[in-house]
Amino acid sequence: MTSAVDPRYELPRDWPTTEAEAIAVQERTRASVVVGGELPEPGTGTGALVGVDVAYDDERDLVAAAAVALDARGLAVVAEATAVGRVTFPYVPGLLAFREIPAVLDALGDLDRRLGRRPDLVVCDGYGLAHPRRFGLASHLGVLTGLPTIGVAKSPFGFRHADPGPRRGDWSPLLDGDEEVGRALRTRDGVKPLFVSVGHRVTIADACAYTLHLARGFRQPETTRRADALCRRALKAATL
Repeated sequence: MTSAVDPRYELPRDWPTTEAEAIAVQERTRASVVVGGELPEPGTGTGALVGVDVAYDDERDLVAAAAVALDARGLAVVAEATAVGRVTFPYVPGLLAFREIPAVLDALGDLDRRLGRRPDLVVCDGYGLAHPRRFGLASHLGVLTGLPTIGVAKSPFGFRHADPGPRRGDWSPLLDGDEEVGRALRTRDGVKPLFVSVGHRVTIADACAYTLHLARGFRQPETTRRADALCRRALKAATL
């Protein structure tokens, strides 16, 4: 018998299907984002750090999501899950969460069952508050699930920033006018920075500290690297 779906990973019944509906959801729901929270010092926790990512097959109109859990101390993979489905929302910049969250929730719910516990932190390949309406994928996913989330992106979504110093750990504020919406963070000496933002229930300082903890020898966090590879494999193997 299949166990019931944890309601924290169920898609809301009124999930939007149009651009106007989606923008209205973002405007209405962004007030639920919590900036701040307490996480263990990176590398000292006993739980799991989870990365989520998606891949698309435009010819077959498919999206594959992967969720990979790493041991918080040594970063060994302890569980993984995937979900594949049809793309049900058009491509609109700023609204990618509505294309991705249905599959991501399925993968996260499966991962939760395999882990037997809730993740300590979810790292999204995308944005949290560093979003035009301050409600990117990481924030939306955090509000829906109640999990601490951060966004770690490869581009700044049009926000401005000074180039951080050249050393690992150097950062500069990511700005929309005078408002800091995230940080440009150097994860390797002399390599292009990543763009880190709060998703939900995390401070920006902790978001950056965990990104550095997870970026061991590579520009991208290990959570993202693992999830990216897994969702691509899942998409290639999909028979829908």
